Amino acid sequence: MKKKQTAEGYLYSKRYTNYLFALLFLLYMFDYVDRMVISSLFPFLRAEWNLTDTQCGSLVSAVYASIVLFTFPISVLVDRWSRKKTIGLMAGLWSIATALGAITGTFRQLFVTRSLIGVGEAGYAPGGTAMISAIYPQEKRSWIMGLWNASIPLGSAIGVAIGGIIATHFGWRHALGLVAIPGFIVAVLFFFVKDYKTVGLVKNQSRENKTSDRKMVKMSIVDLFREFTHKPSLIFTYLGIAGVIFTTTAMMTWLPTYFIRMQGMEAGPAGIKSSVVMLLAIIGAPVGGYLVDRWRRKKINARMVFPAITTLISAIFMFLGFTVFKGKLQYLLLLSLGISITAFLSSAIAVTQDVVHPGLRAISYSIAVIVQNSIGSMLAPIVMGRISDVTNIQTAFNLLPISLLIAVVLFFAGSFYYEKDLNKVEKIKIEVAA
Repeated sequence: MKKKQTAEGYLYSKRYTNYLFALLFLLYMFDYVDRMVISSLFPFLRAEWNLTDTQCGSLVSAVYASIVLFTFPISVLVDRWSRKKTIGLMAGLWSIATALGAITGTFRQLFVTRSLIGVGEAGYAPGGTAMISAIYPQEKRSWIMGLWNASIPLGSAIGVAIGGIIATHFGWRHALGLVAIPGFIVAVLFFFVKDYKTVGLVKNQSRENKTSDRKMVKMSIVDLFREFTHKPSLIFTYLGIAGVIFTTTAMMTWLPTYFIRMQGMEAGPAGIKSSVVMLLAIIGAPVGGYLVDRWRRKKINARMVFPAITTLISAIFMFLGFTVFKGKLQYLLLLSLGISITAFLSSAIAVTQDVVHPGLRAISYSIAVIVQNSIGSMLAPIVMGRISDVTNIQTAFNLLPISLLIAVVLFFAGSFYYEKDLNKVEKIKIEVAA
């Protein structure tokens, strides 16, 4: 049985691997439920506390600001200490912080609880990415990453939709309290899963000396630094992800408000209409991963060319949907955008794992998280809110495709370096922890 697993590239049995994947999927889904539920509560918060759009946007940005500050040190714990313990602790923290938001009495208090959610969520994406990279074969990495990241639009859609419904019938505080419960339950379950052994930070010295003898030595600080600074495909991928994430975060945050103001809808229906757009991203991420893994058999840098193509398509859909067309055709274009805009994600995340040392995978994705959140997620809600305050929400959405076009250029530029960077990576076997 073990020989079969080794041949297939799985770390555990397929059954246990799928169980572990299910828990990781649920945690990522509840991560985004807790993160995005606040966007459907903006009308209620504005009415109760007389907030501006900029202040409302800051409640989303607070999460991403904390993620930027804490994701790197927590990812070090993931790579060098324990995957399951770090993930379990962080998931418990963000669930408790979400529940605390239900008892806040001022904007500042709510802002603090949203910041605490970010502290908890800081370690999850890097930790989950590293675990999935370890337990599945490399040739299936984009496909599995796509399935896992389908939890993002699913969680976002559930958060936006259920938040508006609960707030309309029971009040916005109940919305925060109720969505916190499921994530905490799954967090407890995660403490009992199997982990893999911490990977030693060693390199093959014979490669540098150009000899045939394989001699493994401990990596120096300079070696560790070079893993992330001397691989152009990795740097271009970090920046390209940020460009798309700026757009998706802006949409997730402000699309309900767009429908309320531009189409005269109420909060509940606007949240549902927005959530359908986000929900269709469930198709884009796994399908994109499946297609790029098949294409990669013939074109080794497909994991960077594919994001450039799909992101360009998304920019066209967005421009036509918000600037050119209205009514049913506009919504049809937005639904198409919901599918295409996440198709890049699985292959781009796979690149952050492909071209780095196996013992640095969580740290690699933590850098991606820092870049995408500091440039993308953290700025998008505030920038969109500010543009809306100065002009209007329509103008804010008209300008949004620009960030996608920048991402297209970055992904395409990185594709020229991918194969060379891939050949630099140390081949080290991942082993099951006792």
